Amino acid sequence: MIRIACLLLALSVQFLNAQTDSVSAEKADYKWIQTNKAGLDISEVTFVNWNAGGSNSISALLNVRSELNYDDSYYKWKNSAQLRYGVNKQEAQRLRKTEDELELISTIGYREDTLTNWYFSGRFNFKTQLSNGYNYPNRDNPISRLMAPGYMFLGGGTEYGKNLDKFSLYFSPLTFKATFVLDEDLSNAGSFGVEPAIFDEEGNMISEGERVRVEMGILFTNFYEAIVFENISVKHQLSLYTDYLDNFGNIDVDWEIIFDFKVNQYVKATLGSHIRYDDNIKTLVATDVEDEFEERGAKVQWKQLLGVGVVIDF
Repeated sequence: MIRIACLLLALSVQFLNAQTDSVSAEKADYKWIQTNKAGLDISEVTFVNWNAGGSNSISALLNVRSELNYDDSYYKWKNSAQLRYGVNKQEAQRLRKTEDELELISTIGYREDTLTNWYFSGRFNFKTQLSNGYNYPNRDNPISRLMAPGYMFLGGGTEYGKNLDKFSLYFSPLTFKATFVLDEDLSNAGSFGVEPAIFDEEGNMISEGERVRVEMGILFTNFYEAIVFENISVKHQLSLYTDYLDNFGNIDVDWEIIFDFKVNQYVKATLGSHIRYDDNIKTLVATDVEDEFEERGAKVQWKQLLGVGVVIDF
């Protein structure tokens, strides 16, 4: 019995050593990479006895991005968190918000061999804002808040890219989309596509507005990043989504393109364009009756930015 026990112990030690060697070899084939970047763009205009006239102003845009990515021969797992917040102050005006976005993205992909550039992928995306949004100069009635709206995408599909950090095409035939409107006033008003509250003829609420709108549809995204000229790079991101059940073929568009002009290691200039279209976000037009608005169709949303600032990697 003692000899058998010793033999089993020796075999166990050999097995554990073999497993340790195998794990060590596997560890050499994969790596975790974390990157952090923070940037601050500032623009300022001051007038003193300027005969052409003008208004003093200053604006700032803070951009913080953190990434944690896993990479080996068969699996890729990309995780990122980004915060963008901008403000503007003009003479004789109160401080106004110009940018407000919090976004979390996680994409995991698997390929069967090292020769193919096609991955079976799953993707999670969440986006919202931090502070109230207003239709300036009206500050009494917020048109958006934290988690009003909030957007979540969760789905699976396929992704193509030889170098996914620089170029990728992602297609998901089955993507779950949830739109959150967790503010009572905005949900009762039916903002961002949720079902509004129902009132009787005397103005008494029969049922509250919907807090969450759920959709199931097709998602296509494209990401591209490249160096155009020396010290000039471009980043392109496109997202297209259509719902199977509600107006199939009516596409929600989110397209952003940014040019970075690098002056040196810390100083850069940025020129960007951001276009959005969501058929569920209707426009409101004032009527002849005070504080009453009429709902119109959705419109293309466009934002353009130009700034010079500093960037720090940490």
